[in-house]
Amino acid sequence: MNIPLAERLRPKTLEDYVSQSHLVGAKGILTQHIKQGLIASMLLWGPPGTGKTSLAHIIAHTANRPFYTLSAINSGVKDIRDVITKAKQNDGLFTAKNPILFIDEIHRFSKSQQDSLLQAVEKGWITLIGATTENPSFEVIPALLSRCQVYVLKAFEKEDLEHLLHRAIAKDRFISKKNITLAETNALLRLSGGDARKLLNIFELVVNSSNTEATTITDKLVLEKVQNNTLRYDKTGEQHYDIISAFIKSIRGSDPNAAVYWLARMIEGGEDLKFIARRLLILASEDIGNANPTALVIANSTFQAVATVGYPESRIILSQCVTYLACSAKSNAAYIAIEMAQQAVKNTGDLSVPLSLRNAPTKLMKDLGYGTDYKYAHKHNNNFINHEFLPEELKHTTFYNPGDNPREDALRNFLKQRWKEKYKY
Repeated sequence: MNIPLAERLRPKTLEDYVSQSHLVGAKGILTQHIKQGLIASMLLWGPPGTGKTSLAHIIAHTANRPFYTLSAINSGVKDIRDVITKAKQNDGLFTAKNPILFIDEIHRFSKSQQDSLLQAVEKGWITLIGATTENPSFEVIPALLSRCQVYVLKAFEKEDLEHLLHRAIAKDRFISKKNITLAETNALLRLSGGDARKLLNIFELVVNSSNTEATTITDKLVLEKVQNNTLRYDKTGEQHYDIISAFIKSIRGSDPNAAVYWLARMIEGGEDLKFIARRLLILASEDIGNANPTALVIANSTFQAVATVGYPESRIILSQCVTYLACSAKSNAAYIAIEMAQQAVKNTGDLSVPLSLRNAPTKLMKDLGYGTDYKYAHKHNNNFINHEFLPEELKHTTFYNPGDNPREDALRNFLKQRWKEKYKY
């Protein structure tokens, strides 16, 4: 029983596949393409353990395509060229059904490694399926990105994960022989963080560590067994998101000591330093924002410096940025503002732009009233004019509410002076 439970339960067909109904459900965008064998090169983007590898296997099996698999962690240009050579040497055998090359963790490939795929994808010698936990827009070169469809896999829901546990108890050839009662699942779900592979492996660990003929899975039992088998940080999956979560929350909580500790954990674990720097960029706006606009400047400079300098010196730059951000005033007002505005757009649809704000490049548009009554702010006192800039249906709606800190207090006073009759600050 050397094969892990997650591998033993890997789905073989679309019918066995759990979740991702928006892609492979009855009306999923990929379902008909897969069944018809009309498979284009694609990138599967989603959190760890959401079925990217399984989906690639199912696509190849259902479409009856030859299947090659590489991992970006331990493969290079030579490995890619070997696969391409095999595909080209089949004398037209794969003209209608060219082989699928699945590359796991494709975001870890360098530019030159990704470049080596371009011609084969362009010529149709292979169909590329790349799996990534990182945003392809940042990690995949534009030339390759433009040749692939990007499909987003969502994190599993609680019901999906519990379904997998019950499937293991009922169908796995080893687990099903044991007398297992699943009484509680909260600890399993919490420890797995939504990662199905991690969930099943923890579940198997708990089951195998029990010496009794019948085992009742409780939260207490799970925590006892897992604490005795602590998993080491693994940048490719296991504790990746747990550590980065602790790191971000420490900075958000203004604790530079904890933040630099979690930074050290990631560095010692071999984490991609650009991944860390990118998260700092996001945090600088999401959690600090206008409470200290310099935070974004420093985070951006850090990202550029890390990309230029490299390890080990870049660890010092990261430490400087992390401690600065942790000690900075905090505000999530900008984050809340865009969340509220996007929700308003979803709720109200495409509202008309007020006529006074419309562009009027032609005489007809001017005759129709485009731009009428617009007042140019710079021609008025303090470069300000009390005008309505929102659609009529949303007038007087406040999306941005400055945070409670000195810098945003100044912004609030500025807005109060100008918009006291319109917005509530």
